[in-house]
Amino acid sequence: MTMDKSGASLLIENLSVDYKTYDGTANALNGFDLSIEAGKAHGLIGETGAGKTTAALAIMGLIACPPGRISSGSIIFDNVNLLDKSEKEMERIRGKQISMIFQDPMTSLNPVMSMEEQIAEVISLHEGFSKIQSLNKAHEMLEIVGIPASRGHEYPHQFSGGMKQRVVIAMALACNPQLLIADEPTTALDVTIQAQVLEKIKQVRQMYGMSLLMITHDLGVVAETCDEVSIIYAGRVVEHGTVEDIFDHNLHPYTQGLFDSLPNLKDRRAKLRPIKGLMPDPSNLPVGCSFCLRCNYATELCYKVKPERKYRNEGHYVECHLYEEPHILESKVRNHG
Repeated sequence: MTMDKSGASLLIENLSVDYKTYDGTANALNGFDLSIEAGKAHGLIGETGAGKTTAALAIMGLIACPPGRISSGSIIFDNVNLLDKSEKEMERIRGKQISMIFQDPMTSLNPVMSMEEQIAEVISLHEGFSKIQSLNKAHEMLEIVGIPASRGHEYPHQFSGGMKQRVVIAMALACNPQLLIADEPTTALDVTIQAQVLEKIKQVRQMYGMSLLMITHDLGVVAETCDEVSIIYAGRVVEHGTVEDIFDHNLHPYTQGLFDSLPNLKDRRAKLRPIKGLMPDPSNLPVGCSFCLRCNYATELCYKVKPERKYRNEGHYVECHLYEEPHILESKVRNHG
């Protein structure tokens, strides 16, 4: 199989997505920014309700309207604004240039179609291959993700959760996409299977040279698979940097809270320090910093004024009023607790 494509760049700027409900307007994304270099792996981290999946659906052109709408911003993929594309044009892009792995393989597969038929359908639709050619390539894709081609005639109920997710990966990669979006691909899997699936994603990404957006709330997954990381909170990136920046020099109190919520492997008796409170109501966000109600360092300014983006270095930025000089906020965060 030829694998001559390389990844494409993605640049999202000032993206806002709203959902109209009977209770008001929910602001799912609020000036969301994201940049992925061609061929790089980018992690998007945040807790449930932060806007991670909404960002992925916006890229794929799958925001349901109504009730959702993209109210501002741009999504530049391979130098083209996807928001200018018609639905017909997006249908040609989805699965061909941009593919997505959804978090639950149980609901991503058709229970009455064999595995090989489901993969072949994607290939036939986008590549225009004959039925025999599509099935042959489907068998190749199964082998690539570690499933014997001889099992292609079987149905989803005959596969384990990990095997189903491998099939979903095969479907996503069948047309050699330039960008792969993985939306919490290991959430529904047993812990013992998670590492295998992540390793398989890593291997096939290297084979294809594709760009990757890994959406997760698991810091360990990002450490294993990504080059750069964006921390999203209430629909906005509050900190961004390389894996080293985020893991070793994180600055935002929310980022530190995520790390404090992890078990301390060096001290088994150490207590977890969860982030107090809950994510704010997206239909009633704070006027100032969206994290102010949960932050241990919040000042009067934090409640009244949205923080501006400030840079620790060329690629590492944070949106926090406490960031006056690099050593000040780092010192405050490090001494927390």
